[in-house]
Amino acid sequence: MGKQWLVALVLVGVGAGALFTFERLGTHTAVDSQRERPARVVNTRLPETDTVRDLVKSVGSLSALRAVELTAEVSGRVVSLNLTPGARVAQGDVLVQLDDRQARADLRVIEARLAEARRQLERARSLRANNSISQSQVDELATTVRIADAEREAALVRLENHRIRAPFAGVVGLSDLSEGAYIAVGAILTTLDEIDRMELKFSIPERFLADLRVGLPVEGVAPAYPDQPFRGELAKLGTRVDPVSRTLPVRALIDNPEGRLRPGQFMSATVTLQEREALVIPEQAVMVRGDEQYVFVAEDGVARRVSVGIGARMPGRVEITRGLGPQDAVVVTGQDRLSSGERIRVVDDQNAIPDNRFAGALESS
Repeated sequence: MGKQWLVALVLVGVGAGALFTFERLGTHTAVDSQRERPARVVNTRLPETDTVRDLVKSVGSLSALRAVELTAEVSGRVVSLNLTPGARVAQGDVLVQLDDRQARADLRVIEARLAEARRQLERARSLRANNSISQSQVDELATTVRIADAEREAALVRLENHRIRAPFAGVVGLSDLSEGAYIAVGAILTTLDEIDRMELKFSIPERFLADLRVGLPVEGVAPAYPDQPFRGELAKLGTRVDPVSRTLPVRALIDNPEGRLRPGQFMSATVTLQEREALVIPEQAVMVRGDEQYVFVAEDGVARRVSVGIGARMPGRVEITRGLGPQDAVVVTGQDRLSSGERIRVVDDQNAIPDNRFAGALESS
């Protein structure tokens, strides 16, 4: 009887141990099941081939291609004006007419003296043919004619100086003159600017010297017209780099057919150094860790980390110089805590990338 109780106790112990072991195994299986991570939901985009432009940006100020202050070379009273501020004038147009009556009278006197000197010279030459006068007398009369002719030319210049003309086609500036006013020699009458093309003066960092050349396209934007770009080209390169700022002064010619730009105006400039075809991906796909830049690529439901080279940039996009091919599906969302080799589930969401693109070029980083 005692042995039967002993066997019964052993069987009960074995059963309890088996039950305990089964419960522990079941608990571990549940925990492992809970720890298994589900596939991360991501969005992907294929790289695009696009035209990439290396740009360098700067700021500068505008000046007229040609600009002068018109001054009076003779004194006199104003008898007529053609100085409407902002008006376009052609080369040679009379802008200010001074009283020239005295100058005309002086010219008539000199022309009369010249005519008389020429008559005397012709008569002397006739007499010289008959040896009636000496050659020295003829030479003296010839000198008198030359002097009178020079005096006539000077009188013509003085007469013309009473008309202040436009030396080139341009736009007239402000003026305080009025008809009847008396002006002295050297008085500033107005300004004249040639503004069909404007000269933009700015500087470019010396690290871009190897890419600079005359003729490169330039786009300018003025604060007064933020939505209207003005186009032109690089026209002049400086010969010296500023040792303080380490920049090279340059000048560009900016088209201004409507005359909206003014001399002295501030303008930002963008110079296109070169163009090329390149792979471009959304900027948000690029991750940075230390000196490494990388992206995740979707391959058969698994994320793979790929180091990439970054070239030019613009808001929303970056150029890829190495590491990716046209068929590599790049992860653009959900990559913040993604690990290489982790399972992913790709969904199609057209709003995954903000629409912040704009017509323009990529900028050199």
